Amino acid sequence: MSSAAAATPAVRFDTKIVVLLSDDLAAWQELNVTAFLISGIATSAPDLVGEPYRDGDGAEYLPMLRQPVVVMTGDAEVLAAARGRAASRDVTPAVYTRDLFATGHDEANREAVAAVASDALDLVGIAVRGPRNTVDRIVKGARLHG
Repeated sequence: MSSAAAATPAVRFDTKIVVLLSDDLAAWQELNVTAFLISGIATSAPDLVGEPYRDGDGAEYLPMLRQPVVVMTGDAEVLAAARGRAASRDVTPAVYTRDLFATGHDEANREAVAAVASDALDLVGIAVRGPRNTVDRIVKGARLHG
């Protein structure tokens, strides 16, 4: 760890970002779903993405989210309950359904989700961002990925 990083005080964010994955996914599916869901979170508010990174030689790298992401897992009931709690708390989640593994582009993804009622979505992942306490209540019953 660099001395600059060691001297940086810890930051406590008012919001929390959680990706909640189905506990029955293969490793490649977990990574794919997480990447897609985080893209939804990253585009949901202009202040979420920080400044570009630069290394010691001045080479520039793309900016990333400004705050940590917690990855959790749960079964189908936990995911469905989390989606319902998000809706009841006026938090818009990013969703990924099992059907999306068979689609190849954004329009097909949206069509696949639109074809199914909210309570019937076969969710394999959701991501939420909101006030810390609200997000904790939304993902109640989930466990840390690991």
